[in-house]
Amino acid sequence: MFARITGAAFRGILVAMLFAMPTLILPASATESPEIILFIALLGSALAFTEYNSHFPSIVEFRNAPPINRLRFAACAASVGALSLLATHPLEPTGLTALIHRLGGWLGGQLDFAYSPVQLTVLMLPPQVPEATVLMVRDAAGLVCAIAGTAIAVFALVIRVGHWPVGSGAFNVWVNLPLFDPTAGGDVVQRLQRDGRVNIIGGVLLPFALPAAVKMASGLVDPGILAAPHMLIWVISAWALVPASMIMRGMAMIRIAWLIEQKRRAASHASGEALQTA
Repeated sequence: MFARITGAAFRGILVAMLFAMPTLILPASATESPEIILFIALLGSALAFTEYNSHFPSIVEFRNAPPINRLRFAACAASVGALSLLATHPLEPTGLTALIHRLGGWLGGQLDFAYSPVQLTVLMLPPQVPEATVLMVRDAAGLVCAIAGTAIAVFALVIRVGHWPVGSGAFNVWVNLPLFDPTAGGDVVQRLQRDGRVNIIGGVLLPFALPAAVKMASGLVDPGILAAPHMLIWVISAWALVPASMIMRGMAMIRIAWLIEQKRRAASHASGEALQTA
């Protein structure tokens, strides 16, 4: 029990630090309403502590099936930290911000090709947006795309080499997939495979669809808000990491469906051998 409480408290602290990270890195002149940020950080920390301290699942998936949630959190922390340093460079340049600025410029330039998500994100900006803001958005999109792609590749390697999730113990569907009802009807394997494919397809299409949707709704949504450092950090991070999380969820569900199918085949084979012996 003590280990569970300690782990939940540690996760709560990490979540609070994640929400507070842009405020801690950006100069004071670029931070508005710090009390709101403090409230959000405390709220996120409390939710994380409550979820991981509870014996019963609620909404967090794969709670007891590391390292998928750890990879998601690490990718989010890396994205928020990198974009915070990138947004800090024009205001208070340092050696570290210059390094991130050069890396973002290189990644943004490499990924800014025809019909790429980075290019679509740049094209959704209105013509009156300053060139510096356009380059900042492009570099930020390049950075988070690289981080999201790395997280997906690492998780694929964990599945392939680490034999996730059986490599970390038994997989409890009720705890790790609280939003999935195995008794809702239909074959569980087929439903898991279908949901996994839907998540992967949605995750692949979302980075392309969101800029197009913002462009079409330009009268309702002003993409120029990305000139504000905090908006740039959170909007661009969500634009890349939500689809990446969906792809990872789809990969996980397809993997679980494959394990269930393999277990069924093994049980059927064992039953057949028992009948032959009898």
